[in-house]
Amino acid sequence: MTDKVKIKIFSDYVCPFCLLAEGPIEEATKDLYVDIEWMPFELRPHPHPTLRPEDEYLPAIWARAVYPMARQLGVDITLPTVSPQPYTHLAFEGYQYAAAHDKGTEYTHRMFQAFFQEDQDLGNPDVLQALAAEIGLDAPAFRKALDNRTYREKHQDALREAEAHQIQSVPTILVGNTRIEGVPTPFELRKAILDAQAEQAIAFGTACSVDGC
Repeated sequence: MTDKVKIKIFSDYVCPFCLLAEGPIEEATKDLYVDIEWMPFELRPHPHPTLRPEDEYLPAIWARAVYPMARQLGVDITLPTVSPQPYTHLAFEGYQYAAAHDKGTEYTHRMFQAFFQEDQDLGNPDVLQALAAEIGLDAPAFRKALDNRTYREKHQDALREAEAHQIQSVPTILVGNTRIEGVPTPFELRKAILDAQAEQAIAFGTACSVDGC
């Protein structure tokens, strides 16, 4: 048995296409031997101004691209009214806490759901604490980690990894030697995973011994 195929998904919690990518990712990986890691990428890090839903840009891009894709995928999603949109560094530090407690994927899903389906402010520590509790994390310990910025450096390390991979947009998915930018189709993601599995199998054993192959 070869190792699990590692999949790194770079995303930001305020990117609607990252939420829309969840379904195709789940469909493509449901019966495959994979290790999925959600990675942070801040589209508009502090102190750069974040977007406002009342300005022209967001309603236009949602009407042109987000809502049509959501309808096609059967996903319930609405342009959040939180204005300006929240910075996500604190939510991502919360992700590092969740990942350390084996709930990284659950946490990521809850963040997308809270922002795009419940209009919650992910920049508010009280909101983050409540959401963490909902997925079974220790709420007081989670809040202490946020207040003390316990996972700040861990988050910065992850951002440096994004920079090393020259991530410029999200979602960006890395599977072996394959890079997929944007919402993937299940077919293209599955093919990338199977190709990576084949490469790992070849590297795992390329010779026979007296004991067999």
